[in-house]
Formats: sequence, C-alpha cells, structure tokens
Amino acid sequence: MKNKVNLWGTHGATVLGITLVLFMLGLLLSIEYHSYRLTHDAQERITYKVDLSPEVSDSLALAQKAVVEQMSFVKHVDYISKEKAAEIFSEDLGEDFVGFIGYNPLYPSLMVNFNVQLLPSNSTEVLDRFCADVSRLEGVTGVAYQENVVSELREVFYKLSWFLIVFVVLLLVITVVLIASLIRIAIYNRRESIATMRLVGATASFVARPFLWRSVLYGALGGIFASLLTAITLWVAGNELDLPLIASEHWVWYGGIALLLVLAGVAVSYLSTAVTVHRYIAKS
Repeated sequence: MKNKVNLWGTHGATVLGITLVLFMLGLLLSIEYHSYRLTHDAQERITYKVDLSPEVSDSLALAQKAVVEQMSFVKHVDYISKEKAAEIFSEDLGEDFVGFIGYNPLYPSLMVNFNVQLLPSNSTEVLDRFCADVSRLEGVTGVAYQENVVSELREVFYKLSWFLIVFVVLLLVITVVLIASLIRIAIYNRRESIATMRLVGATASFVARPFLWRSVLYGALGGIFASLLTAITLWVAGNELDLPLIASEHWVWYGGIALLLVLAGVAVSYLSTAVTVHRYIAKS
C-alpha cells in the first residue's frame, strides 16, 4: 500500500510538473503575441512630423502630402497648416498667443503615421529611408520623431521574454527528472512481470507500450490543465488591468496556443518515457 501511495504521489507530481512547464510556456507565447501587437500599435500611433518651410503654399504642401501618402510603408498623412497649428496651440495654451505676440511663428507640417506592416526589426532601416526620401522634397526642412518610445517598449518585452524562457527551461529539466523517476518506480514495481515477459520472448516495444501510453495521457492532461490556467490568468489580468486580453479577435491565437501546449506536453512526456524505458530494457 505504501508503494502505491508513493507511486500515485509521483504520478501527481509528474502531471503537476508538466502542467507548470506548459503553463509558463503558454504565458510566454501569450506575452510574445501581445507584445508584438502592442509594439505595432504603438508604432502606428507614433506621429512623425515633417516640418515645412513657412513659405510653402497650401497647394505645394498638399502636393507633397500626396507624394508621402504614396510611400508603401505610410498609413496616414495629415496636413497641418500654420493657421491650424496656431489654433491647436491656442486651445492647448488657453489663450490666443497670435494676438498677443502679433504674428504666427509656427510652421506648417505633415503628420505621418506608419503602416502596421512596418516590423520592429527593420524600423530603423525604414525610418532612415523615409527621412532621406522626404528630406529631398521641396519645402521640407526636417523630420522629427520619437523612435525611442518603441525601442524602450521592445526592450521591456525582450527582457521579460528571456526571463520566462529561462524559467521554462528550468521547469522543463525538473519535469524530465520527475518523469524519469516515475518510470523507474513503475518499472521497479513491475520488475518481476517485465522479467517474465522478457523470458517468454516479449519484444522491447511490447514491454514499453503501457508506459508510453501512460506518458501520452500525462502529457495531454498537463497540456489541458496548462491551457485552463493560461486562460484563467489572462482573464484575471485583463479584468484587473482593464485590458482586452480575452477579446474575440484573440481566440484563434489562443486556440493555437492551447493545441500547441497539448502537443508539447505529449511530446515531452513521451520522449522522456521512451528514453528511460528503453534504457532499462536494454540493461535487463
């Protein structure tokens, strides 16, 4: 009875270990997915200001606006005239500064937003090309942007991703050790029947089959439990942080993550069991 209790305790520890590893993997994939979306959304919201010469007429500015809009990586362009810029600044300031100083010192400008297809990995290259092309346009005096905003956002998610990867690897090592321990205990409890089967000519694959099927069950259960934990964590985080983490637009991706977790659990458990069982049988 004591051996059975210890064996069942090892079974539970193994499923728990697989679940924890896959749970962290699910969180890692979810964070990577949302960091990708947030980085792209942030990059779309960043406005690149193309300063124009104060002598530029509205007709020339609109012509340059049309040229910029034709660039493949540009999503949207707004033309802000001197008068519109003064109006916006006066609203922010709370008083008519033009009437106070007697003239409008602001320049006209083009406010440019990039397309979502602009990937973070090549944003510097695209931005350099954009600045070079736009600066050659007539009446353009410079381009102002805040690329450091996206860079800092990417750096935060990069560090978080590496932390989770290291944690997942450590849990994976622990899980493999737990599975190997479980198989050794199970083999020890059935050593006499295994020896009898080997004496009557049972093949190694026949002896290993029950252990392998059990490992598949453990891996599938671990993947299912990990998927449920990941979904609960995302739901709680979305409610606490007021983020649309469980929106319907993400369901296809979450379904893919859940399927991947189940397959990964089955693969890790099966391979660990196969190596341990065949190593024992080879020695017997």
